[in-house]
Amino acid sequence: MNQVITDGLVLMPPPFASGLGVWSRQDGRPGSDTWASAANAALVAADADFGSCLEIVKTEATTRLRHMGQTPIRPGLYLRVSARVKVLSGNLPSVRIAAWAGNAASQNLSGVVQAGPTTALTAYGAVITVSAIIGTGTRTGVDMPWGPAASFAHVGLDLTGANGGQVRIDDIMVEDVTGVFLRKMMDWVDVRDYGAQGDGVSDDRAAFVAADAAAAGREILVPAGNYLIGSSLTLNSPARFEGRLVMPDGARLSLNRNFDLKGYAEAMGDDVLGLKKGIQQLFNQSDHEGFDLCGRRVLLEAPLDIQAIVGNRNTYANRRVLRNGQLAALNGPAWADEVVTRTGSWSASDPRRITGLSNVAAIPVGALVTAGQGVGREIYVTATDVAGGRITLSAPFYGAPVTQSYTFRRFKYLLDFSGWLNLQRFVVSDIEFLCAGVCSALNLPRDGLVFQVQDCFFTGPKDRGITSTGEGCQGMQIDRCQFLSNEQDTNAPLRTTIGFNTNSSDIKVRDNRVNKFRHFGVVGGTGNIFSGNHFFQGDGVTDGPRTAGLILTDNNTKTTFEGNYVDNCYVEWTNERDPTPAFTGGFSFHGLTLDGNIFFSTESAPWMNFITIKPYGPGHFINGLTVTDNLFKKTGGAQLSAVEGVDSSFAGLDLTRTADLVFKGNTYTGIVKRTENPVTLRHAEGSASSVWNVDFTPFTPFGAPVRAATSFLAEGPLRSASNVIVYLTPYAEPAQGAGGRTLRLRWQQDVRGTAQVTARCDL
Repeated sequence: MNQVITDGLVLMPPPFASGLGVWSRQDGRPGSDTWASAANAALVAADADFGSCLEIVKTEATTRLRHMGQTPIRPGLYLRVSARVKVLSGNLPSVRIAAWAGNAASQNLSGVVQAGPTTALTAYGAVITVSAIIGTGTRTGVDMPWGPAASFAHVGLDLTGANGGQVRIDDIMVEDVTGVFLRKMMDWVDVRDYGAQGDGVSDDRAAFVAADAAAAGREILVPAGNYLIGSSLTLNSPARFEGRLVMPDGARLSLNRNFDLKGYAEAMGDDVLGLKKGIQQLFNQSDHEGFDLCGRRVLLEAPLDIQAIVGNRNTYANRRVLRNGQLAALNGPAWADEVVTRTGSWSASDPRRITGLSNVAAIPVGALVTAGQGVGREIYVTATDVAGGRITLSAPFYGAPVTQSYTFRRFKYLLDFSGWLNLQRFVVSDIEFLCAGVCSALNLPRDGLVFQVQDCFFTGPKDRGITSTGEGCQGMQIDRCQFLSNEQDTNAPLRTTIGFNTNSSDIKVRDNRVNKFRHFGVVGGTGNIFSGNHFFQGDGVTDGPRTAGLILTDNNTKTTFEGNYVDNCYVEWTNERDPTPAFTGGFSFHGLTLDGNIFFSTESAPWMNFITIKPYGPGHFINGLTVTDNLFKKTGGAQLSAVEGVDSSFAGLDLTRTADLVFKGNTYTGIVKRTENPVTLRHAEGSASSVWNVDFTPFTPFGAPVRAATSFLAEGPLRSASNVIVYLTPYAEPAQGAGGRTLRLRWQQDVRGTAQVTARCDL
């Protein structure tokens, strides 16, 4: 940097030989006395050391020499003023560079240093060089820091000390020495200046540490090259990478001022390596709670095994966040499912194990288990015992035979956390999983608490959006995500993909939009909340079958389902994870609330039910179900027969034991049966009779029998056979007629009239 060159500044005063009329004996301002008329000054044409020069006999306490021209001063410009002097005779004085500081109004800048260090002249004939640096900045090495108000200088020197000395002065020199301060003025340090080789062979870690210490918060520059870093490295200063780092997998990189994918990708020279190093440090970093992908897309040729990437731990409980970017799968062999088939044995007395398996080592942990009989949906391998020839399951079967063939299929995921034995409070936020039909998206840890997935897109997963193969879904939250299946053109019954599954309790699933999966969710565990979700599973088949949108696999579900949009699918409630599915005690089907939802279908088969209960063994009953203030609507094709029903593929419900069933305040369009409980029916008896039979078949939920009458109020007078008004009260006999859905009212005599009759099918 040289402003003489770049900006055309004229710095150098003219030589003395050009005339002393421009050299002031005072401060250099116009009108001051010059050395041209001074009796104690003369030009010397040919000095042995200086050539032409100025000779002065010192006669004043401070003899001043100032150039009357204005030497420009600019912010960021540093000038060295220097002169060579010698004493020929007389007393030996001292000398210093000096200058008058002027501002833009040509006034002196008071309060600033206007003289450099003083040098004593100690010998006759000895040539001494004196110098001082002038600049606007207060920096080490600047003798006269004048600040940004300085505009120009009258440069020169002072002779101080004893008078009488004969002094010769060479021409005054002014140089742009801004380059001397360049390293301090720049906001970076170069690692090569601290010994980095960048050859990919020499370990450059020490050079990086030294550069970081010297930077003191300034940027570290890493020029082109491959820099081997043999062990973990922390950089507390920001870094700019033209070259790349080469590190062992186990060595951690902490870029404390570049802690995001941009910084790590530049450091490693590769997005995937950068993401891995960033994730590795995320679990070993106390200064940052999250790793930001900076809105970038990372192309993956293989799954990211998060625990293997981190390496030094398999449990973690502090909040950590991965946010803001895209993960996209590139088609290749690394995404192929692992599929193993084995014959094994199962017993209801040890329902979470399959025993008697050969070559258990080949069965991958996290594999989905399927078989010909008795295996519920979304059951996974959580552990293997090679020596014992057995595996552990994420949930029991409901009734597998003693021995049969099992298929174990391990899906591959863009983000796979299944290596974590316990991971708590991890958050995936604003990530789009671009599966493109190549792989699945997200696999949860084996155990943990409050895994959060928020504002994410799951686009085209081959098999699964979010998988829980163990207990890592406890308290999970899925909020404001979009699930877009890879089966948009596949008819509903032929689809195989699933949005998510859980095995543990207390999940919250809120404000998601889900399009054309086989199932939105397969949910195990209790204490769950579903709110504001819209899941759609229709197709173009007229009167076509639909699949369950949400499957609850625990009959004692303790679940609230509120404000959702169930679109061309239904809610299925089962006990398919009960190893002894016949009812022998407990709550049976208990604790489900569906309130304020929209249930809609178009062109679906008329036998579809929006709410289906599917017992996997006999003796079960409804013991706590609330269905209130919902909209049930069917358009296109035949009307739906009913909004609720029982899938009796394995067993029916004992409807005579129905308890705590509320079905009211709902709106029906395109539905034949207007289900209600309790239900009030207007009954008209045209001919006098002592027995009135009130049929509640068009209203009772799930075809349950009438179990109690709760009120009777006549509309107008009741009349006898002779048309006389009578004042009588009937008694009720519930559970009459076909299916027990008729309420029989008995009178003391024959009576006719109209009444509002209220009955319940539960107690």
